[in-house]
Amino acid sequence: MSSPPTIQFNDGTAYERFMSPWSRSAGTQFLDWLALGQGLAWADVGCGNGAFTELLLALASPSSVSAIDPSEAQIAVARQKLSARQVALSVGDAMALPYADAGFDAAVMALVLFFVPDPKRGVAEMLRVTKPGGMIASYTWDILRGGAPPQPVWDVLGELGKTVVRPPSSQVSGFEALKALWAELGLLDIETRELVVERTFADFDDYWVSMVVSNPSSIPEQLTEAETAEMKRRLQARLPSSASGAITFHAWATAIKGRKARG
Repeated sequence: MSSPPTIQFNDGTAYERFMSPWSRSAGTQFLDWLALGQGLAWADVGCGNGAFTELLLALASPSSVSAIDPSEAQIAVARQKLSARQVALSVGDAMALPYADAGFDAAVMALVLFFVPDPKRGVAEMLRVTKPGGMIASYTWDILRGGAPPQPVWDVLGELGKTVVRPPSSQVSGFEALKALWAELGLLDIETRELVVERTFADFDDYWVSMVVSNPSSIPEQLTEAETAEMKRRLQARLPSSASGAITFHAWATAIKGRKARG
């Protein structure tokens, strides 16, 4: 039996157009909600092409940032962005972080936890590398309630009878699953919040290139030319547009934070 298709972000430039604007909007709200002080040591787990890492540097004034991602291509783009900044970038696994115990004031996953094959192990690793009293936090698109930015694309693909590739651990994007996981691992002062963001595309062509062409999970290889044309027609019909043709679309994420016990 063949393995189910998976989402792989191996093109950092395409990802920049596809997801980074969404990530920056949600990430700004997330950092404001965390309300942590300046001069802290951060672990950015699943940093991708560095979009959230840039926010950390700009908004949190950290003493240091260690950022890790499994994709060499994404890390290569992050290195270009952050070449002059004090960020330790590395390729690695969220379930086996290459960091010593209790070395960070905060460990975060930005739009990552639902990609981790074993979410509990991933959060446990963040807990391990965080100092007592430190913050462990995450936000993911609310897949279960249709909050992901590619949801219209997924809907149309489903209508066409095509395989829709979603994050492998989508079940952890719900508030109840998140709270249960944080509590199971012994985190304290657990809080959750919904992050609602919007993005405006100049016209449908801008949307198509950004959310379909640049999205590695959007168009299965088996789509014919006629099916692609039908997909375009259906997407354009369901997306609201202004008189000028601009398309504004909302997405929402589930965020959670908690403190590591001090003793």
